[in-house]
Amino acid sequence: MSANTYEVALFGEFFAKDLPAIMNRITLNSESAKRMHTREIVFEPYDAQHQRETGTEPVLLRAKKELLDQDPKWILYSYLRPEPVRTHPEATVRPWATCQVIGDALSFASALGYFRRSQIYKRGYVFRRRGLVIQMFQQEQVDPKTQKPLPVHADTLWEVEVKTAIPVRNTQETPLSRWIDAVLEVQLLMKGLLDLRRQDV
Repeated sequence: MSANTYEVALFGEFFAKDLPAIMNRITLNSESAKRMHTREIVFEPYDAQHQRETGTEPVLLRAKKELLDQDPKWILYSYLRPEPVRTHPEATVRPWATCQVIGDALSFASALGYFRRSQIYKRGYVFRRRGLVIQMFQQEQVDPKTQKPLPVHADTLWEVEVKTAIPVRNTQETPLSRWIDAVLEVQLLMKGLLDLRRQDV
């Protein structure tokens, strides 16, 4: 995994009643759209508590699988702490490493010294806009007995993530400022309907 690649992102949320208007505006300003149903498992290191006690923020590992793909494969990825607000005040910029795993990604994470902390399912839509991906989804809770997703409540908030589709490098030819401008363009397009903002998570 290479550590000098980044994700540039903005985040927002809205109530279900606003879905048609927001969906229309995003669709009009995107090149493609499809349904998504993603399973995501978050792992943390076995010594995470010790790391926190000694003032270090543990690096979490995430395993993601798109269930609607014809041949779903696990992708393992990890974010590091976002760059400071003073460096990038307009958007979340965080180091991002990713790798595709052939076979059992969950055992692979365990072999790396990680244990499963939580699991969520995300159901909604994914749009492509040039080098960006816009995900619009509701989080489904997991049935503790079956480990399957439960239907969402009618009042469950919709979440939106506007982000670079793949890890990007900060180079002279493609500076991070280009990607920040791209997500800010979407922020401007959604003004009055959806508040997209920087988030430190």
